[in-house]
Formats: sequence, structure tokens, C-alpha cells
Amino acid sequence: MVMGSGARRGVKIGDSLPVSPALLKEKVDGYKEILRRIKEAAVEDAKRPGFDAELWSHFERLPVRYATDLNSRRAEDVLRHQRLLSLAEDPANRPVVEVRLVQVRSDEQDAAADPDPPNSPNENTASNLLHKGPPHATDEFDISDGVFSIHPPPTFGSSPNLTALVLKETQSCEEGQDNEDLHLEDSCHANTWFSRPMHEIIYSTSEKPKLLHQLTCILNEMGLNIQEAVAFSTTDNYSLDVFVVNGWPYEETELLKTTLQKKGAHLEKQCQPIICRSPLTIENEEASEDTGEEHDHVKIPNDGLDVWEINIKKLKFETKIASGSFGRLYKGTYWNQDVAIKVLRQERIDANMQKEFAQEVFIMRKVRHKNIVHFIGASTKPPNLCIVTEFMNGGSVYDYLHKNKGAFKLPILLKVAIDISRGMEYLHNNDIIHRDLKTANLLMDEKEDVKVADFGVARVKAQSGVMTAETGTYRWMAPEVIEHKPYDHKADIFSFGVVLWELLTGKIPYEYMTPLQAAIGVVQKGLRPTIPKSTHPKLIELLHRCWLKDPSLRPDFTEIIEILERIAKEVQDGERKEKSSGGFLSSVLKRSSTTAK
Repeated sequence: MVMGSGARRGVKIGDSLPVSPALLKEKVDGYKEILRRIKEAAVEDAKRPGFDAELWSHFERLPVRYATDLNSRRAEDVLRHQRLLSLAEDPANRPVVEVRLVQVRSDEQDAAADPDPPNSPNENTASNLLHKGPPHATDEFDISDGVFSIHPPPTFGSSPNLTALVLKETQSCEEGQDNEDLHLEDSCHANTWFSRPMHEIIYSTSEKPKLLHQLTCILNEMGLNIQEAVAFSTTDNYSLDVFVVNGWPYEETELLKTTLQKKGAHLEKQCQPIICRSPLTIENEEASEDTGEEHDHVKIPNDGLDVWEINIKKLKFETKIASGSFGRLYKGTYWNQDVAIKVLRQERIDANMQKEFAQEVFIMRKVRHKNIVHFIGASTKPPNLCIVTEFMNGGSVYDYLHKNKGAFKLPILLKVAIDISRGMEYLHNNDIIHRDLKTANLLMDEKEDVKVADFGVARVKAQSGVMTAETGTYRWMAPEVIEHKPYDHKADIFSFGVVLWELLTGKIPYEYMTPLQAAIGVVQKGLRPTIPKSTHPKLIELLHRCWLKDPSLRPDFTEIIEILERIAKEVQDGERKEKSSGGFLSSVLKRSSTTAK
């Protein structure tokens, strides 16, 4: 999920990032397996000339993860996805929404399952199922007496979240089996092999900025609990987002679909991302509306104290450093000074992006600290919108960790963590919440000093002290932000805890989960990264405090700096003692050797 702030979609095959032969093979293998199963099932569509090529085109336009995450037993679901994406190409159909009931079984139950499904619906009684074992997971049938209602599993397998749900229900059943007064239709035996039905929602439309944020927000507002979510972008900019949710009556599937279509249609008309704006931005908008002025520049709040509009003629571009859906980052020079130039993609610029750009410039021109990337200026005349900052030739902390495939040694780690904390303390003291604190947004200079960067989603704290729009990146995001609850600067503390863990391990947080799976785990299961046993005890304690669910109980950066400096002193004193004792021992051994001679 990569694009600006927020949830990150899978890398597209058509992206600038090349697909390795190994990953391409995984995609081809997934395609072949689905094709084989569809043909074995004698699906009518598979008999059409050119079907194989059409199916491959479907896989080709989606990320590798689509092929690897598919539940191959649900091969025909791929045809459903193909159809929905085709419908989404016509604006009159958008958004395309499909809803169905699904059920999940745990891995242990799956292994114990009878491979041969019941021969006929007449044999699918509660009694027979109890004695013969569960129905096969791919069977779809409904028993009218209410004892069993079996639905297909989700298309994208069973994540730890869903498996945990099944196990929890199974355990609840086992604990209640002694109650002989239960009616058969309420009996736990009826749910021994399957969880309660949940709804699988498939949503397809043209790709838009922050679409995934808006969809999750809609589902949350409807009181739905997201148990699983996968999101894909096609190479031609369409979305295929699949959610498994509970919290909606099973018998009202059609009503759920109708409600989602209505809300989705409203979303299509708006086409506006959810933004959390500061009072200063709002005041500026209101002033502009009152005067009816038109501007040929993006309107930036200006107090007349500084000048930041750059002379575009003096800006020289050299090499491209990075590229994303909303902009590109270049190394260049401005008045012969090395600089980094963040350029917004012209085709992506709209009113909302201009507001976010304005907010970023407003914040960056106000901050001056040795642990914050220095702002040089900006070009605010569309379509050439860009922000110019000092060039950090050490690259990002993320690249340092993951390209070198290793973590920092403890003394360096503490120095880096203190640098980050000092920069963040300065921001918080000036009522600025970063909202996307992660190692990719932490840059190093030639002295390995670390500075906080990328204020694309940062905001001045609202007068109430809290904000409500979801933003940031799921793997680093605080639970209150994921849940769209009001939040304040303590959301950055949670993200800092994930950054600190990353410095310790050199790993990507929740690397075996999709970003949305991680987000669901953090909120619903209390999931947190696993701390290595060898970690300094005081760092372990600090991590646990940063990750507390209640934001008010998390420390602030002033306290964090004090803790880190104490640990750094302990480590330094320990190294001195070790060197001292080592030198003394060496001297004694040397004298003993001389005496022996």
C-alpha cells in the first residue's frame, strides 16, 4: 500500500519498481493453479476461446500479492474480481460493491476435516455432521432447520485474526457444553467447526487519493468490525478492496449492500479525502471566501515575518531520489547549495492537495531546530508546486536499516533515538503533531545526526487539543488514530515506540502481515511488535509505556529524552569499566609472563 500518507497498497506490476524473477514466478504459479482449478470445475466461461489469456491479463494488472494471498480453493472468486473490475471501468457503475456471507475454520479444524463432503443435502443433519466430521470447507449449503448455515471461506484465506476468532468461539462452546438445557439450534455443537457467518465486502472503483482511508472510515461509522482486509491497486489505476467484517445482522446482507452502495455513491461524488485542518487553515479559507479574492498562488497563511517563495529559475534538478503516487523527490541545487526538491505531480494537484501543500509549507517555515530538516523555500504557483529543503546525504534511517540488513548497536541506537526525541519534543512544544513518524521520514546527514522530515500530513494542534481524521502509515499508527477516535500529540509517542523497536531489530513492523492486517491486530487484539529478549530492560519498559492503549498514560518526549540519556550514561559507564578492567587484567598477565621467564 505506498502512495502518500496512510494505508499502503501493493506494488503494481507496472510501477517503476521492477518485479524480480522469483516474484514473477510466484504470480505465474498462482495463475496456473487458479486456471487448473477453474477448468477442473468445468466452469462455462473457461470454455471460451481466449479465456486463458484474459485470466492472465487479470493477474498481470494486479500485484504479486494478489496471486500469493488467494485462497486457491476459491478459484471461481477470481472470476468475480475480474467481473467487478470490468464493471468499475464504466463511471455509471461506480462504485461497484458486492457483499456475501463467509465462514472461517481454524487451521487445526481444517487439518482434522473429513476430506469427503456429505453426499447429499439430506445427509447434512446436525446428527450426521457431529458423527462424520465437518462438511468440506468449499461446500455451500444452508440447512433450513436453523442448525447449520454453512458459507464459503473468505477469498484471501484465513489470517491470524480470523483464526483467533474461530478458536475463541470453539473454546466458548467447549466451556458451555455441560449445560443440558440448551436447545439443539442454540447448541455449541452446531458451531464446533465453523465460526459465525461474517460478511465479505468487495469494493471496486477508480483509484483515488486516500480512498482506503475513506472506506475504512465508512465501515467504522456503520458499526462494522473489520476482521480482515486486503487492498490492491491495478496497473491502470483501479482498486480492488476486500473486507471481512462482523457487526451486521446475517439475514440482512442485501440491506448491507444497498447501504454501502449509497454511501459509496456519495463518496464518488465528493472525491475528497478526509482532512484534519488546523484553525489557521480554516481561518484563511474563510477570509478568502469573504473577500471573494482569486489568487494565482496557493494561499499560504503569512504573518510577514519571513520570505519563503523561491526563485524557480535558480533551482536546478540533478538526480531523482524517489517517486510516489503524489510526487517525486530530487537532489538538486538552489543558488549552488545542495538541496532536496519535493515536486507534486501535476496530474494529481487538486483543491485538497493544494490545502495540504499549504499546510506543509506553513509548518515547515515555522520550525527551526537542529533535529528537524531545514526548510529553504517553496514554489507555490501551480502547476509548479515544490518544497525545497536541505539535502541529507546520509539518506533515511529506513534505508540504512533495511539496505544494510542490520540494527544499530546500542550506543548509536540511543544517540539516534535521542536525536529523534529532541526534534519531536520541539514540535510538540510548538503544538505541532507530526502524524506520520516512521524511519522513512527520519533522515541522516554526513555526521549521522538524525533529523525529522516530511511534514506532508503534520498539523498544528486544534484548539480542543484533539483531532479525528485517520492519517499516517498503518504499521506505525496509534490505535486511537486507526479507530478514527479523537487523538492528540500522544499518537506520535506510539509511533516513536515502533520506530525505537525498528532501531533495535532492523526489521519492518509486522512484516508477515499486510498493513491493514497489522492495523486490525493493533486495535482488536492488542497486537504489538515482539521485543527481543536481549533488549536493555529499561528500553523494554519504555517501549511498553509508549504502546499503552490509553494515550494519556504514555510518556511525553521530555521524559523519553531523560530516560534515554540515563540509559546512554549507564551504557557508557559500563563500557569504561569494561575497558578499565580489561587493561588491568592485561597488565597483570603481562607481568606474570615476564616473571616466569
